[in-house]
Amino acid sequence: MTQCSKFLSLSAPWKRGLLVGVVMAAMLAPCAEAGGSKAVPSGVAGSAAGGPPALLATVAPPSSAPIDWMKERQFWSFRPPVSAARPNVVNGQWPRQPLDYFVLASLEAKKLTPSAEASRRTLIRRATFDLTGLPPTPEEVVAFVADTRADAYERLIDRLLAAPAFGERLASLWLPLARYAEDQAHQVGSDTKLFYPNAWRYREWVINAFNRDLPFDRFAALQLAADQIEGTNAANHAALGFLGLGPKYYNRGRIDVMADEWEDRVDTVTRSFLGLTVACARCHDHKFDPVTMQDYYALAGVFASTRMLNRAPDGKPEDGKNDAAKMNPATLHIVEDGPAQNLNIFLRGNPERKGPVAERRFVRVLAPGDSEPPVFASGSGRKELANAIADRRNPLTARVWVNRVWGQFFGRPLVASTSNFGHSGEKPTHPALLDDLAVRFMDRGWSVKSLVREIVLSATYRQASVADAGKTALDAANENLWRMNRRRLSIEQWRDSVLFLSGELEGVGGKSLELDDARNRRRTVYARISRLKLNDLLMQFDYPDANVHSEKRSVTTTAMQKLFVLNSPFAVAQAKSVAARLHGSAGDSDETLVERAYRQLFGREPDREETGVAAAFLRQPTAAGLTRWEQYTQMLLASNEMMYVD
Repeated sequence: MTQCSKFLSLSAPWKRGLLVGVVMAAMLAPCAEAGGSKAVPSGVAGSAAGGPPALLATVAPPSSAPIDWMKERQFWSFRPPVSAARPNVVNGQWPRQPLDYFVLASLEAKKLTPSAEASRRTLIRRATFDLTGLPPTPEEVVAFVADTRADAYERLIDRLLAAPAFGERLASLWLPLARYAEDQAHQVGSDTKLFYPNAWRYREWVINAFNRDLPFDRFAALQLAADQIEGTNAANHAALGFLGLGPKYYNRGRIDVMADEWEDRVDTVTRSFLGLTVACARCHDHKFDPVTMQDYYALAGVFASTRMLNRAPDGKPEDGKNDAAKMNPATLHIVEDGPAQNLNIFLRGNPERKGPVAERRFVRVLAPGDSEPPVFASGSGRKELANAIADRRNPLTARVWVNRVWGQFFGRPLVASTSNFGHSGEKPTHPALLDDLAVRFMDRGWSVKSLVREIVLSATYRQASVADAGKTALDAANENLWRMNRRRLSIEQWRDSVLFLSGELEGVGGKSLELDDARNRRRTVYARISRLKLNDLLMQFDYPDANVHSEKRSVTTTAMQKLFVLNSPFAVAQAKSVAARLHGSAGDSDETLVERAYRQLFGREPDREETGVAAAFLRQPTAAGLTRWEQYTQMLLASNEMMYVD
């Protein structure tokens, strides 16, 4: 009989419960380095009914080898980024922006050459989708193609950067990182007291911040401590929704429940701004990175010293149920400081097993030199945490954001693990380029628009997306960027484009509407996002789970996606609207209609074969339901060319 079976044969139920807890802890301790997963579910390591609590309290904390901090700070992502000398290249005529020299040097070292520049029709469609999330109009395409001025492309980019739609597009990158949502993953009956009917105020702030080009260091800091940076009831208080819209759990008076909430805050903050999976140190020192339990509980103490509240316009907490019909529309879901407290380290993550006290402070590996980071002494420490994250001496904040923006426009980030810059993450494909971009980003006042402008004006971005067999054999994944990546539109881009083409897209934001609401003709970013049940359309087309920080989106291809586009009431109604808008006068020939459709939907003229196939289809008798023209329009809306951008 094994030792385990002997132990289980004992009659006392607390012994069996203890063994199960120990086995589960051993199995779950190496928590997923994607971050955020719980190493030990609440209560598992606690004493079972009838068992002696003192037994667990005597278990020693896990030991780990001492960390060589100076050595760890030599890891690529923990070193401060440095600007690099412009690399020497053979083809000196190709680069258009500083980043191009780094890309070209890498290509030439691999015996690769860049692709030719994309056509003007391709460029305006690509840039308009990337910067606004919408397609260009046929008139805009014709005007750009005909514009012979040397700075025509620069003028196009500047116009798109100034459009209000730019902020809506960038918000679609940020909001899933902030796990933006308007409810909780649980609801008992009709009880919605933990929901967020005014969550849209935070979304509105994010969109406006990108549109006014709020410096990213301030963008980060305000979301953690706007009340302490700007004072009570300042204009940027809605930024505190980053913390104030976090998950809340039932039985919030229990320490184990609050510990789960604190983990969410630590995980979301560190992965979003720092690209570090600090929450993996909740139950043990990080298995791969120089992040200790002391680091984790030092940050958790900040959020243990913070309370969530609904603040009314007069600055007072708003009491009562979170009912959209009753709540003042100007009420914000934010945070404020509560009593400051330092947490004990919870041994194995169990709040009932107290270890040494962890004073509130920043992550040690990011502090300069070999010393401990200074203790946070002001209230909860949120402002000091915000300053530490936004400090240009912090080696991660600029790198992490630059990498996210790069991935947004190229479809592939320089560091594939965008929220994990640690040892278990991926290394950058172009480390010198990432560093140089990060330094110049900070030197330019952390301007997001300046960063985006350099990226989309670059020769690298302007390349055609056409594959080449010889180059593919050398670099199948296109890691060296010898061509542009063809990318599928996000669900926000596709749905918004369909409404735009039908002429029904509304440009207003405000309070959220359900995506299935027949009145909802707003951009998808303004839809209600649920943790309890994500909208079916969003779920089918890979919108992230709003319960957790989501660093990237899956890109799946399923039969359900095509079936939705062919059969859903929304798709059918929009096909009819687009068809009616394209039909024009009664005397238009089929060929004229097809040409108009291609110009509207794809920004180009159809070729002879496409026109012939379409004309043959349109001449067939109309079946029940949609007309032939409406069916044809629906097929175009479901086509790959409508779903992808070159």
